Amino acid sequence: MEYVSMTDYTHDIDIYLKRLFPITRSITGEGNRATLRILQEIIPLNIIEYPAGQHVYDWTIPKEWNIKEAWIKNSRGDKIIDFEVSNLHVISYSAPVHRKMTLEELRPHLHYHEVLPHAIPYRTSYYHENWGFCLTYKQYETLSSNEEYEVFIDSELSEGSLSVGELLIQGKSTKEYLISCYICHPSMANDSLSGVITTAFIAKELLKNQGNLEHSYRIVFVPETIGAISYCANNEKAMKAIDNGLVITTCGGLGQYGYKQSWNKNDFINQMIEDVFNENKINFITYPFDIHGSDERQYSSQGFKINCATITKDRYYEYDYYHTSLDNLDFVTAANLNWTLHLYLQLIDKMDKNLVYQNLYPHCEVMLSKHDLYPKTGGALLPNTNISSLDIILWSLFYMDGNTTLYEISKQLRTDICVVYDQIKPLLDKQIIKICDE
Repeated sequence: MEYVSMTDYTHDIDIYLKRLFPITRSITGEGNRATLRILQEIIPLNIIEYPAGQHVYDWTIPKEWNIKEAWIKNSRGDKIIDFEVSNLHVISYSAPVHRKMTLEELRPHLHYHEVLPHAIPYRTSYYHENWGFCLTYKQYETLSSNEEYEVFIDSELSEGSLSVGELLIQGKSTKEYLISCYICHPSMANDSLSGVITTAFIAKELLKNQGNLEHSYRIVFVPETIGAISYCANNEKAMKAIDNGLVITTCGGLGQYGYKQSWNKNDFINQMIEDVFNENKINFITYPFDIHGSDERQYSSQGFKINCATITKDRYYEYDYYHTSLDNLDFVTAANLNWTLHLYLQLIDKMDKNLVYQNLYPHCEVMLSKHDLYPKTGGALLPNTNISSLDIILWSLFYMDGNTTLYEISKQLRTDICVVYDQIKPLLDKQIIKICDE
């Protein structure tokens, strides 16, 4: 593998997990910009702003939301719920409020999780103006109907903008792959910080090995749903030219690996992911594509039809701590993320090499000896394979009709695409084959 690094990023990942975890993020706001600026320490990310009020297909970018302070005080003036303790205590996009009220009046604005009594749930109200607090069920049980409570949320909804991060990495071909993650979740490590950090270090590795890349890469950091929709609307032509991509999220938990298939289950990206799992002897769960999930919903819509897949480790919806404060840095480890990073890099290595070649000598057999490509001694198998270099060359020339991908050829040969890619390079150098425009 030419550009798959086995660099151990565990230490760096741990640093960025701890720095990014406490930041208050939402679909807009200063927390998102702060997150993107920190990611600029890893990669040269371009921060783009789309204005509030912009119409993006059937949606409108909402007002920008920022929050400074929020709490609930009891009648003695003690803060019993405090945004400073956990930013999950406030419903994202809560409108400002400052009132005194009874528990009966307050109760419709309180959210808790009875099944996980020590967890603070994560709740949002992006498109319906409201306010509210989230608390543990244990905290809720301490509230008294005989008490008067003071509630305060110092937030602002303004004519600001929605922030996205973009990095375009140019390879030998202008044909792009999409790599996307979402940045809008506060203080939850698996959903979605694991994807943000993994994506950043994937981009770092691609940049380090840019000269070897066959394809180009469009890497985006967006707030989920509205961010992906906004990005598609503002980059429609480029996005419609993309056939495959990865949506990276929930990939750092303690549980089992799995992957969500792309909308076309027969697309090569799904089989490649299974190849990576099998090569690493990993038991995995296969999740078929559905219209629930993350931003593959937008990228795979009728107007774009991008085959997006996702490698997961404790997938969204599938683990008990999902959308709660228990999705924390005890649940997600830097070591797990480092391993997931390398699985993604192995996958991208295969994806990058999936080219289409044309045999420029289609009439009968190429005289390999004339091109100094016929082995002086025959019969030797390539290391860790059941095939010789000569057989790979002969069979590849047989299949290279300008329509068959290298991955399809590798499957016919029952040989890893990276091995086939390396062995057919001399054919390209000798101008016996050419890469077809995709």
